[in-house]
Amino acid sequence: MATTTLDMQVIRYLNLFEKITQVRTKSCFFYNNVLVYAIPAQLISKAIGENGKNIKQLSNILGKKIKVIPEPNGISDAEKFILDIINPIEIKELKVEGSDIVITAHRQNKAALIGRNKTRLLELKKILEENFGKGIRIV
Repeated sequence: MATTTLDMQVIRYLNLFEKITQVRTKSCFFYNNVLVYAIPAQLISKAIGENGKNIKQLSNILGKKIKVIPEPNGISDAEKFILDIINPIEIKELKVEGSDIVITAHRQNKAALIGRNKTRLLELKKILEENFGKGIRIV
């Protein structure tokens, strides 16, 4: 697992998340203008709070959409992790080939995965490099 450089803004997001939810996490990132927190799977319901109150409070304070997903435990969780991030976009197949994770998708979904000016592709590439040390190919 690659090491992530934390800038002050990310540290603020992590601290605010812990203060509101009482759940500590080491990982948050942006994907498609949504702030995504990756936390241990058994703590997700605690982090979300009753009727989603913690996430609503975080969203109001930060003025951003928030998503909470289970953190991956190695490359075996890569598919679920990626599907959680890109939800609701559907893909046909995901497989690990050497140093890349290859995602096969329909043409319209492929466009949604890549995004305007390749922004989503670059965000996903950075996330996968930090979590799995892998690149990405979309076919």
